[in-house]
Amino acid sequence: MGLLRRLLAVVLFLPAIFPAAARADDAGFVSIFNGTTLDGWEGKPEFWSVKEGAIVGETTAEKPTKGNTFLIWRQGNVDDFELTLRYRLTGGNSGVQYRSKDYGNSVVGGYQGDFEAGKTYSGILYEERGRGILAKRGERVTIAQDGTKTQGEPIGKTEDLQKLIKEGDWNEYRIVAHGPKLSHFINGQLMSETTDNQIEKRAAEGILALQLHAGPPMKAEFKDIRLKRLKLADGRKKLVLVAGRPSHASGEHEFRAGVKLLEKCLESGSPQILPAAYDGGWPADPTAFDNADAIFFFADGGGGHPVLQSNRLAQIDALAKRGVGVACLHYAVEVPKEKGGPEFLNWMGGYFEPHWSVNPHWMLAQTELAAGHPITRGVKPFETQDEWYYHMRFREPMTGVTAILSAVPPDVTRERPDGPHGNNPTVRAGKGGREVLAWAYERPDGGRGFGCTGAHFHKNWANDDFRKLMLNALVWTTGLDVPADGISSGLSAEDLAANLDDKTPKKK
Repeated sequence: MGLLRRLLAVVLFLPAIFPAAARADDAGFVSIFNGTTLDGWEGKPEFWSVKEGAIVGETTAEKPTKGNTFLIWRQGNVDDFELTLRYRLTGGNSGVQYRSKDYGNSVVGGYQGDFEAGKTYSGILYEERGRGILAKRGERVTIAQDGTKTQGEPIGKTEDLQKLIKEGDWNEYRIVAHGPKLSHFINGQLMSETTDNQIEKRAAEGILALQLHAGPPMKAEFKDIRLKRLKLADGRKKLVLVAGRPSHASGEHEFRAGVKLLEKCLESGSPQILPAAYDGGWPADPTAFDNADAIFFFADGGGGHPVLQSNRLAQIDALAKRGVGVACLHYAVEVPKEKGGPEFLNWMGGYFEPHWSVNPHWMLAQTELAAGHPITRGVKPFETQDEWYYHMRFREPMTGVTAILSAVPPDVTRERPDGPHGNNPTVRAGKGGREVLAWAYERPDGGRGFGCTGAHFHKNWANDDFRKLMLNALVWTTGLDVPADGISSGLSAEDLAANLDDKTPKKK
């Protein structure tokens, strides 16, 4: 009975020592490991596998790793988030990399939530291939701009915190990264807390990975891996850019290349925004939109529009109703009237409606830009040969809708045969009239929407004014103000040629 009483006393005493103990609220968490395969994860297959519902990383005397090797989550990057998982370690040292950098060949560097089979490092913040140990277990540390560390109020003694970790058994690890504040919990107890203000060395986003340490044989097991994204704490806005699948000839509908180009321009020209690009038609990352302030689609539309598959229309509609901005470019402005049309009117104020709107190729001329609107700041009238759709379907009345870019199409474009995209009597009757080619919508709930019909040809990104118009529009759609001279960007021939789809016909 004496031993039982002593054990009970320890259990009752520990919460009093460590009032910072906390558990994650289940709301908002999404599983990023399916429990059966390594789908969505990438690492060296000789070290990583799935057994009995857990990811297993293992080295042996016959199969060592020469250096630390990692299993990388490939469905997206992480920025501000909470992550929870359960781990079990047999020998050695392991950890969870986050906001990290991929060096290739399964080598990763950056922040790491450390844990080990020993009694010193579990719960610390370590920077792999960087500054080393940033916070020991039991410490609250603030890192200044010059790298100087200041100790805050201690969390507890490292040896007492170690008692909460179950040796050789399953433990829960929780990481909270919110702006510069990085907190590590094991079994609900805060183990270390770091505020990293060293701007040139800290990381605001990057990859997520699991570590298998070099050295003697070891086995690390992980399961119940769940991620929840958090609204950015540093005042920036997050824009998720979605690129469609390849569909047209080379140089046309280069969705991936266009999205990556816009992402690069925003990264260099607008520090107030965090762009996150996904390709393949829809993010494989199940958390991709969870902390977005705006979403941009550059993809094939019509009945094959990415938002029309599965329950995605309802998903984006729910986000829009929460104030998330929605922008679409070129074919992505088209959806069927019956499915998607009502939602697009609510999200963006307008869309391409088959048998009403048309899609001719023509040289843009006699352009007008909406004077005084933030999207047109620093933009001059421009000319491009493109597939400029026109005669959009807009809300009636057009309250909140602003014609950002308009022009007078050549009359010949109104003489094509009738069809779902070709022509119709209403379009023919409008010869000589001005048409809206890009528009902005301010929703009654405060959200914003934007649509533009150009960008069929990838080469048109080389036009500085068209590119600035789109960059301004994306910044505005996130809810930010646009600088007085617009978003500046440079573009080299190499930039324009980067990330083009391989559309070479494959031999059968």
